Amino acid sequence: MRVLLIGANGYIGRFVADRLLADPAVQLTALGRGDDADVRFDLASGSPGALTRFLDAVHPGVVVNCAGATRGGARELTRHNTVAVATVCEALRRSGCGARLVQIGCSAEYGPSQPGSSTAEDAVPRPGGPYGVSKLAATELVLGSGLDAVVLRVFSPAGPGTPAGSPLGRLAEAMRRAMQSGDGELKLGGLGAQRDFVDVRDVARAVHAASLSAAQGVINIGSGRAVRLRDAAAVLARVAGYGGALHELDGPPGALRPAIGHPRLEPDHAPQVAYPYPDGCGSWQQADVRTARDRLGWRPRIGLEESLADIWMEAACRI
Repeated sequence: MRVLLIGANGYIGRFVADRLLADPAVQLTALGRGDDADVRFDLASGSPGALTRFLDAVHPGVVVNCAGATRGGARELTRHNTVAVATVCEALRRSGCGARLVQIGCSAEYGPSQPGSSTAEDAVPRPGGPYGVSKLAATELVLGSGLDAVVLRVFSPAGPGTPAGSPLGRLAEAMRRAMQSGDGELKLGGLGAQRDFVDVRDVARAVHAASLSAAQGVINIGSGRAVRLRDAAAVLARVAGYGGALHELDGPPGALRPAIGHPRLEPDHAPQVAYPYPDGCGSWQQADVRTARDRLGWRPRIGLEESLADIWMEAACRI
């Protein structure tokens, strides 16, 4: 089976590439904007016709799209998350390859949910920010394309390679700085949110399973358990061997609080970081993962403590 992987150099894409390469039945071709891609192509600016010609030449059986942007203004997010997917869908419709499409979506498409609830795939999406809107628009394009396609809505990925700008990445960096300087206390803000963390290697396993399956529509990929960020911070301190005190700076919902790892400032000088989590999803997200179990035969295998240990191992190498 030939698989065309788009976005192989991204956070999720790197692990998807490793997983697919480990399958001796898979022939992998990577398409992306970087010099190390097998084929250089920018989905946000390239034409569907040019991509169609490439698809007809390579003739993949599966196209996996891990490309996209998580940061930037609405225009940039739309270009990289929505226009790019429109290009992929149109190219596949024009091509004679008949490839299956596996699109990586995200939980930000759902927006805020009721604390204590598990979000299933039939929930009405109400994204709370431009990132979620751009990803939801991409999902709707895929679902309305008439292609053999599945969208994996990934909740909060964690584990090795976690971006330094993510909440868990910032936690690890703040702890590394505290240990390096010998600080006996660490002041942390933004710890009230609860998120469903899933290891990025388990996400890669789900992509592999989706590539081989006939499942269509939307499928949630998460752990099925929400974890408060302050609890994740405590686990991270334990695996890091940090013996200092953790002081939480969170206040009531709706307040503006310092970012993770920043010292408390006077109100007139406080950084404008919205409580409690900058993804437009409010204070709680937890996936209902029964569809992934039933239709992909997939379950998460790697616990959050192992994911955090790997995040810390990478952070500790910078000491």
